[in-house]
Amino acid sequence: MAEEANLEIEDMGKGKKKLIIIIAAVVLIAGAAAGYFLFMGDDAPEESLADETTVTEAAAPSSSAQVGSALYVAMPRPFVFNVPGASRDRIVQIKVQLLVRGEVNEETAKKHIPLIESTLLGVLSTTTADELGTSEGKESVRVAALEKVQSALSDVEGSKVIERVLFTGFVMQ
Repeated sequence: MAEEANLEIEDMGKGKKKLIIIIAAVVLIAGAAAGYFLFMGDDAPEESLADETTVTEAAAPSSSAQVGSALYVAMPRPFVFNVPGASRDRIVQIKVQLLVRGEVNEETAKKHIPLIESTLLGVLSTTTADELGTSEGKESVRVAALEKVQSALSDVEGSKVIERVLFTGFVMQ
């Protein structure tokens, strides 16, 4: 008799464990399904908004090549050069990226990388360590670089192509 009672208790314990596992699995599956439908429900309006925006943009005539998403073109290698300083000459390394608008300008910039590198090197090599030692000096060099690159590309392509020149890395020793 004692053995029968003991077996019934063990059987009920195993049955409860199975029941808990089954309930947990059902809750997990239901939660995953609800999450899927919530995320899919949120994506559908965004896609329709994107389609409407594309239709609107396609209907509007583009007046210049500056219209488009911002894209960055990294120069293939950093610029390393010597600059004269008041007390001693210094070595400078500058990593440059170019901000362009639209894929057409991105491809144009990539096509003219040698021209852009040459123009940037010309601007950067005329600076001094004292000028590059201040924030204002770096900004004036960056603006001068932008103007020279835009001018060079205007001569070749007929448009400025580059919106900004960005110094993404700067080391002076």
